[in-house]
Amino acid sequence: MDGLVHRGPDGAGIHVQSGGVLGHRRLAIMDPQGGAQPLYDESRGLAIVANGEIYNFPGLRHELMDRHAFTTTSDTEAILHLFEERSGATPAALEGMFAFAICDEDRLFLARDPIGIKPLYYGRAVDASGGSVTVFASEMKALADFVDDLHEFPAGHYYDSQVGFVPYYRVPMAPPVQRSVEDHITLVREGLERAVLSHLMSDVPVGAFLSGGLDSSVIAAIARRHVDELHTFSVGLPGSRDIEAARRVAAHIGSIHHEYLMTRSEVVEKLPEIVHALESFDQDLVRSAIPTYFCSRLAAEHVKVILTGEGADELFAGYAYHKALRDPATLHRELSRSVSTLHNINLQRVDRLTMLHSLEARVPFLDTGFIALALSVPAELKLAPTSDGRLSEKWVLRMACQDLLPPDIVWRSKEQFDEGSGTLDLLGEALGPLLEDIDLDAYRVATDEPVRSAEEALYHRMLCASYARPELILRNVARWTEDRLEQSHDAAVGVDVDVLAAGLRG
Repeated sequence: MDGLVHRGPDGAGIHVQSGGVLGHRRLAIMDPQGGAQPLYDESRGLAIVANGEIYNFPGLRHELMDRHAFTTTSDTEAILHLFEERSGATPAALEGMFAFAICDEDRLFLARDPIGIKPLYYGRAVDASGGSVTVFASEMKALADFVDDLHEFPAGHYYDSQVGFVPYYRVPMAPPVQRSVEDHITLVREGLERAVLSHLMSDVPVGAFLSGGLDSSVIAAIARRHVDELHTFSVGLPGSRDIEAARRVAAHIGSIHHEYLMTRSEVVEKLPEIVHALESFDQDLVRSAIPTYFCSRLAAEHVKVILTGEGADELFAGYAYHKALRDPATLHRELSRSVSTLHNINLQRVDRLTMLHSLEARVPFLDTGFIALALSVPAELKLAPTSDGRLSEKWVLRMACQDLLPPDIVWRSKEQFDEGSGTLDLLGEALGPLLEDIDLDAYRVATDEPVRSAEEALYHRMLCASYARPELILRNVARWTEDRLEQSHDAAVGVDVDVLAAGLRG
């Protein structure tokens, strides 16, 4: 719990029973005064600790109130009472992002949200008597110093100590739905409006990251319609494209805008902290984690909840490599597959760097209802030719939201966060002295790690230096590779479940 204080500086709670202990660090979002965890059912036979937000909590609470006595207005209490009635069917009934643990005297139940927006890890340790115990936490760093093995809990699964791992959600793989172009555009807009509105649920101030790109700008523009004083946040180098575009969007939507201009010396100074928090050495992930770090630090000075635009590129074909997949059916399958891999790449970056600053990030594009809707849109409407003959990524999303923003923002070409913010240019200058002593071939041989560059070797070295037993972290590092080949979603999930189940059941 001491290792996770950044995730919950507002309070701490512990439940102790004969079979084990539940601990919780609290970031107070819902019912700040009365929602401290662990929470208990009416008989105090069940205890729960949870991380995340349940966006359909108001409806669940209304449904459960005539059969259960609520003692708080926390969304976590609704999970517990729902579990009393539905047991293993509970996770599938929740709309939101979550990781939670429920226990009684002889049963442990763990669950992670469908996409893996909220993290969960588990491993095996030995207690003082020499017995084997199962341990779990929101970050690897809380476990890595004393476990014998460490695994990521699979997204869209629950674990019941009575039956093992059970999948309850898969990213939709069905073919797109045939509708008129106008209907697809209308449905995308309506679905995104619903998702953003649900993600504004909070008893504390909510803001939005704003890079000036399409995804964050659309989220901020919709949120501004429902929030009287919306704070927006951007980061970059002086004169960078993101900084200029974000200023333009903020002025257009009328947000209270904040920005932070990074310096070369500060980035170099903070890099070890960023890598340690990220729990990854992947080159692309670290690069994008740098502006996320500074933007999160800035936002945490003003709000406790932030909306982000993650997921839009995977749903609407926003990456450069998508343009090489000319067959619509292949592209559609790749989009479905890539959404299922977000949990340990981009979503890991967003979670770790926001929670490092005690800031809760929410991702409306990855609402499961909106995912299903977005994946019902044909790939031909996501990568579509414009009047000048070029392929426009996210065409249907641009069309659905073109009334919200200036035309130059709506049709601005996709740039990675690290590109538009100027981070790549800064790193090119700043890292030179740090890379001089790295012999890439020798480093690969010495570490047996296929690092892609001297830069990635530097991040690998930083990660290893920040942990007493880095090998446990390294086994769980996902790679954002250049050759993202289409894979079978079922096969990928099946491998994970086999490995994880063996770890827990053993």
